Amino acid sequence: MALLLRTVLVSMALAASQAPVAAAPGGAAGEPAAATSSLTALKSLEPGLWQLETPGRAPRQMCVADTAALIQLEHDQPGCSRLVVTNEPKNATVQYNCPRGGWGRTTVRSETASAAVIRTQGISRNAPFDYLFEARRVGTCGAQVVVKQR
Repeated sequence: MALLLRTVLVSMALAASQAPVAAAPGGAAGEPAAATSSLTALKSLEPGLWQLETPGRAPRQMCVADTAALIQLEHDQPGCSRLVVTNEPKNATVQYNCPRGGWGRTTVRSETASAAVIRTQGISRNAPFDYLFEARRVGTCGAQVVVKQR
């Protein structure tokens, strides 16, 4: 089963890398990493303490100073290249590749300023991942240190 899922994800990655990317409203297709800060759907979300829930895993909290951090939930590392696939008022899709290994494709659908649905999938640590998170802003970060749970 895991091998089948991995094969499907690799096939999807190859297809996505070879397919033409449609132009995103408000910007050209294939916008660079800096463009993630201008994603309309992310601009509508408030920074602060966010809780992410997905079936079968413990809820995880993270302090989000920049909502662009919601794009790379599985690859918490600098230096990843990003390609903006979709930039709409309520939906943003970004595909990214990381030099230390792995890649991902994340779609964020903002529902309100404090609620979003995040779908992320790809390869991390040589294994496929595919998560659907219900994300809710639960407060401010303050001076606390939040440890991410994996």
